[in-house]
Parts: sequence; C-alpha cells; structure tokens
Amino acid sequence: MNSPSSDHPLSQQAIALHRSGKLAEAERLYLAALAADAQDATALHFLGVLRAQQGRMAEALEKIDAALALAPDDAEVHLNRANVLKSMGRPGEALAAYDKALTLKPGWAQGENNRGTALKTLGRFEEALASYDRALAIDPNNPEALNNRGSVLEDLKRPAEALAAYDQALRVAPRFATAFNNRGSALLALHRFTDALSCFERALSLRPGDAEFLNNRGNALLELGRHEEALIAYDQALAARPDYPEAFNNRGNALQSLKRHEEALASFDKCGSPQAFAGAAIAALDLCDWARTEQIGREMERRIHAGDVVPPWTLLGYSEDEALQLACAANVIRSRFRAPRPPVATVPYRHGRIRLAYLSSDVGHHPVTTQIVEVIERHDRKLFDVTGIATNPDDGSPQRRRLITAFERFVNAHQQTPTSLAAALREMEVDILIDLNGHTKGDHFEVLSHRPAPVQATWLGYAGTTAAPFVDWLIADAVVAPSPEAFTEKLALLPHCFFPSDTSRAIGTAPSRQDAGLPAEGFVFCCFNNSWKITAPVFARWMSLLRQVPDSVLWLKQTGAKTRTNLLTTAQSQDIAPERLIFAGPAALDVHLARHQLADLFLDTAPYGAHATACDALWAGLPVLTRRGGAFASRVASSLLTATGLPELIVESWDDYEAMALALARDPARLSALKRKLAAAHSTAPLFDTPRFTRDLEALYQRLLTARV
Repeated sequence: MNSPSSDHPLSQQAIALHRSGKLAEAERLYLAALAADAQDATALHFLGVLRAQQGRMAEALEKIDAALALAPDDAEVHLNRANVLKSMGRPGEALAAYDKALTLKPGWAQGENNRGTALKTLGRFEEALASYDRALAIDPNNPEALNNRGSVLEDLKRPAEALAAYDQALRVAPRFATAFNNRGSALLALHRFTDALSCFERALSLRPGDAEFLNNRGNALLELGRHEEALIAYDQALAARPDYPEAFNNRGNALQSLKRHEEALASFDKCGSPQAFAGAAIAALDLCDWARTEQIGREMERRIHAGDVVPPWTLLGYSEDEALQLACAANVIRSRFRAPRPPVATVPYRHGRIRLAYLSSDVGHHPVTTQIVEVIERHDRKLFDVTGIATNPDDGSPQRRRLITAFERFVNAHQQTPTSLAAALREMEVDILIDLNGHTKGDHFEVLSHRPAPVQATWLGYAGTTAAPFVDWLIADAVVAPSPEAFTEKLALLPHCFFPSDTSRAIGTAPSRQDAGLPAEGFVFCCFNNSWKITAPVFARWMSLLRQVPDSVLWLKQTGAKTRTNLLTTAQSQDIAPERLIFAGPAALDVHLARHQLADLFLDTAPYGAHATACDALWAGLPVLTRRGGAFASRVASSLLTATGLPELIVESWDDYEAMALALARDPARLSALKRKLAAAHSTAPLFDTPRFTRDLEALYQRLLTARV
C-alpha cells in the first residue's frame, strides 16, 4: 500500500492496522482521522483502498478522487485510482491513470505491471507485453509480473514462451497458486494434458476449493477422455461458485461427451455465453427437441446478422441458406483475425516433385480418414511428395495406422503450437497445403493464417466456405458448389465428385432380418444418419410414408434414450405405432455395410444430408433418395448419386421426395431395376473408381500451382 505522507497519528495507526489485515479497526481509525481533519489526504486515500477491498468500488473511487484533489502529484494515489477503475470495468480510464502515475514516477515496476493488466483487458496484447517487460527489466524476479507476462503470451498464442514465464515465476515463488493454474493452461494449449492436470492439482493443493482451478482441472480431465471425473470437477467448481458461466458451459460439454444431451442442454442454458448457445444448439439437435431447435434457429439467424460469433458447423444443422452460412463463417474469421499476418511463404518453389501436405485433426477413427485413405495410397509418387500432418493425439485405431502408412512422411503435430507448425511447414517447402478441417473441431486457421504454403486449399472436412482470406481454394464439384458467390475461396472443381471413396472396404455377410431386429415382411425405409440430422419437416415426411405404406418400418441408427423417446412420442402423435421405428445397434464395419442389404430405400435428411453414410449405402448396394438442397451440406448425396449414374434419385422438392419414395415402395420392379443399376455401377461409376478420382485430383493440384504462378 502506498500513500501521500501524513503525520496525523490516527492515520498512521490506521495504516499499521490496515497492513496487518485488521480492516475493521483500520476503518474505524480512518473515519476518526477524517472526523478530526477532513483534509487528511492519507486517510482519504487509504479509506478508498479499504473500500475497494470491501468491493464498494464507487465509494472507493470517491475517496481516492478526494485524496487526489489534495495531493494531485502523488503517483501512488494515481496508481490506486487506476486499480479501482480497472476493477470497475473501466480499463481505458485506468490506463490513463496508470500513465499519469508513471509520468510522475518513471521506472516504477509496479506501475508498469499494473499498466500491462489494463492493456491486456483492452486486448492490446503486444503493448501489454512491452509493459510487463519494462517492469521485469526493473525488477527481474517479480513473480506477479512474470505470471502476467505468461498470461499475455497465452493471449498472443505463444504458449511455449508463456510456460517459460510461469516456470520463472514459480522458481521465485514456489507456492504461487495462480502461476501453477496458469502454467496448466499453457500446457493445455500445448496438448500436454497429463502435465496440465498435475499443475491444476498442485494449484488446488495450495488453494483448495478455488472454482477456477477446479474448472480447469475439469478441462484437463475432459481432454484426457475422463469425462465422468471432469463432470465431478465442474460440479465442484459450481458448488464453490454457483454463478460460474464457464463451468456450466464446460459441464455441458462433458455431458455431451457422455451422450447425456438433456442434462447438457440444461447446463448450457444456465451459462448464457455464445459458446453455451452453440452447445445448446447441438444438444437440441441431438435430442430431436424440435420445439427448441425452432427457437434456437430463429435466435441463431438474429445473432449472425448482428455480427455475433456462432460456430459455422453448428449452423449447417439448422439452415441451408448459403448467404447466412457465409456471413456466419465471416463473423468467426473476423473475430479471430483482426489484422492479416505476414505470410511466411511468399513465392512458389521449384521442386522435382510437387510437395503436398494434408493437414487434419481427424487422423483416426473418423469418416475423413476412412474416405481419403485410398486416395493417399494411390498418389503418383513420381509426381508427388505426400506428407500427412495430424494435430490430434493417437487414438490407436487401425484407420490411423493405415493412413500413416499411406503417407511418405508423417508428422505427429498434436503438441505443436500453430506458429511452430506453420514454421515447420515453411521449412518443408510445401507447395500445396490441403486443410481437411475447415470450420470443424480442431480447425487449423491459426496455422493457415501464417500462409506457410504458397497455395492453400480446403477440402472434405467441412461442407461450406471458410470465409478465410488466407484459404485460396475450395475443392468441390459442380453439384455441391454451383454458385461461386457462396464462397470466398476460388472453386477448384473436380470433374465428377469431390467425395473420395475407399473401395477396399469389404462387405460382410448380411444378418437375417430377425437378427437385425426387423420384421420378416414389409418395406424397410432406412436412414443411418446421426440423429442430429433428423429435422421435424423430414421426420413428418417419413411418418407420412409409413402411414401410406402398410407394414413398412423406418430403420434408424441407435440413439440415446431421450432422443429415442422424443422420436417415438412424435411418431405416436402422427398415428404411427412405436414398433414401426427400429433402431440399429452397433456393428463391425463389414457387418454394418452388409446389413444395408436388408433395407429397401435410404432416405436422406436436410439441411445437413448424408455424406459418408450415403457413400456407405451406395457402396453396399442400397439406393439413396435425396432432395437437391440449397447448400453444400445438403447437396452431397446429389453429387454422389450423379457420380454413380443415378440422377433419377435426386428430386427438387419435398413433395417430389415423398412422391418418389412412395412410388418406389409401391413398385418393386422399378426398385429392383435401380438396385441392379447400382450394382453394375460398382465397376463403372466414377464414385467407385478411386484410381481415376486420384488422377483427377492430381491434375487439379497441377492446375492450382499454375494458377498461382
């Protein structure tokens, strides 16, 4: 505590009590000193500091301003005034007050440190870092300034440097609980989840019951896949701080991971943050809670038009308005990248072979890996040098092992920061960097923003525009991307279909209808899409079909208990007996592909249609009926059918969709002819000709390099 000088004995006694933590006694003496001398600047100043400690900020500012009127050139009073303003959420005014204090007392470590915190709050991270560095130049072993330096380095996406700052702070102050907590956050950013958990637990040993530490411990447990333990940690955080929005949001994420969607939705509702809104949107889709999704959909559109950040991938489940999708993606990119970053790769290279690098956070048991692996295996190594980069941890899956083997070079980058990965890609002299994520979990925009390759493209993982100015091309086809104005990227169109297939997948022996839980007789409508893709208008059409086709059933992918209840309740409300909805349990891939043969017709969804699931159905010989949608995500099945030679299964309206499904259900000969045509397409259709697909893709890559030059 600092103060203008005063010889008043009551003020000096009060200061001594204040410094020893006896606040009530100090307050009594400050008031007594002011009763004796209303112009006692010391008593006014310190009473203001005490009021701030009590959380009475308006009174604190009033007292400190009164002290400042009596001692206008006292740097310490200006400093504490700035501290109060910062606590009141007025960082701009606080910064001006810190500047005044430092003008009066240059080279003041505490002033520079506190000034840095105001700049950090204002988002002026580089200036904040400079302020902390000046404080440390004066006082190199100031643990608070070292900790603050680490925090702003995290804001600047420099977690390795932040870690070093926290380590230095802890060398000076080994029991600095906040530094242990912040060190854990830096380790989370570096994907060192086990080490992060140890840090949070050490912080809690020093400060038991701290809500922030408990919440962060939950984050580490969630990253380690220990969802039940994470849930307990979030509950403990909320017990300590019942109004903790971030913990409610994270608790919802843990519940989502545990497939407890209804509880997740309730937890997100208690948060109110943009992240929780997105979580609630996903939970409502998963639950097929259509009254809620209708409400969320309207609110989502309003938020996007207002410039708010909504995860673009979430929007795809709500809307096929491509203009809205573009605006949504642009909001995200604008919020994350306030200014362009200098490119680290500025000119094309000259290599004997074109250097491709595929970048993904889904290398493992994931549809992206399944769809792309044969293409990677078939790349012409005389023309192309092919590198794979995974930013996700090893899940131990055979799919991951196969894909790793397919690459000439594989980089396990899940613990690399975006900046260091961008530098590594530049060092590799990658000609074309292909991002396989787009706006999906684990996105690579931080890497791509540095432009580590002269040509950067996005493909496969996300069905829409990135709206990122540093992504040059979007690989698609004329069916899914007929309108260039819906994309900020230039369109790189493949001649047949943008969606690759793994034609090495074996189709096993189909189980009996009885073993699959199907009735012995009757038409089987099928949709193995995840439940979040099933929307109210689509489900209403399905129920209409069941009413019109006697003894027919609808075969769906297994869902959670609450989702199943919602679907069955809606079916009953539309006069469909619950037993006519059948839920398929899990099965090995070869058996899953084979059991498609028990169905008669696959029914697509909207606004997010079947992608890998449609490809599976067609590969297994099951016709897919789709409506040509208004956006990329709702047109993928149309692209697959076009590339299979079955455009007659693409309709333009929901009335046509229902009429076509009904016609096929009532005309076994017509349906059989379609199945024979599909079977013949296995040996002729572009969709199932992966060698041809790979050559088309390679020719496209060569054109992209030429276009870039």
